[in-house]
Amino acid sequence: MADYILSCCSTADLTEEHFEKRNISYICFHFMLDGKQYNDDLGKTIPFDEFYKAMANGAETSTSQVNVDEYIEYFTPFLEAGKDIIHVSLSSGISGTFNSANIAKTELQEKYPDRKIYIVDSLGASAGYGLLVDKMADLRDEGMGIDELYNWVENNKLNLHHWFFSTDLTFFVKGGRVSKVSGWFGTVLKICPLLDMDNNGKLIPRFKIREKKRVIVEIVNKMEQFAQGGLDYNGKCFISNSGCYEDARAVADLVEQRFKKLDGKVQITSVGTTIGSHTGPGTVALFFWGSERKE
Repeated sequence: MADYILSCCSTADLTEEHFEKRNISYICFHFMLDGKQYNDDLGKTIPFDEFYKAMANGAETSTSQVNVDEYIEYFTPFLEAGKDIIHVSLSSGISGTFNSANIAKTELQEKYPDRKIYIVDSLGASAGYGLLVDKMADLRDEGMGIDELYNWVENNKLNLHHWFFSTDLTFFVKGGRVSKVSGWFGTVLKICPLLDMDNNGKLIPRFKIREKKRVIVEIVNKMEQFAQGGLDYNGKCFISNSGCYEDARAVADLVEQRFKKLDGKVQITSVGTTIGSHTGPGTVALFFWGSERKE
């Protein structure tokens, strides 16, 4: 077993069982639901179906990132136990948590000068960020040391592709990502925007596709276009969904039908309460390894 801690934030949107099985530590973001604060604790306090039902019924949500003091409190027991740390943060393109973790690192390294602390900007989100950390756990378990693992993730993280679509524009309008006029026309015309994450870790709208059936096919077409090896892709594939499991299952079925050499079945998880507070219900995200993201 490697003598260092592999760590991330709850916004990697994997299950608690997955984190425990892979020996990945995590720290929780926070969210507000109708004025009350909760930890984004992987659906333990508020089950995901209840959370998305509340949003659909008009509940107000907001989020807050992990702050410097929380990172210091979280990292300290590992360092006191003589462990080095490699922590992978939610993308700096959508959150300031990477900066907070680095400030905590600077303070802690003065107190623990013999310990290594690496902070990685995943430039990813949700279970795409989770797929990155899962691969790092593979490499750690194969015997890769912390220095080599840090170099590997910095050189390979942009090969992790994130494609998203939404069948409900309500929360994109509410969050200012889509204008009210565009949202109204999009709803009337049954437009499902298809987005991806660029090389700066920001979500970028790419296509406007009419009707759910067509966007399900198109998101899998993007995997065929960009995945390592095309239809011969033999890596893992993760899917996240925000209260729309049937849509996620339809994407997973199509992926498994087309990509015969996948490393296991497609894993479907829930978009957590932090990211889900901004997407709302109706979002499906597809994650896989592919060519380097250039733009």
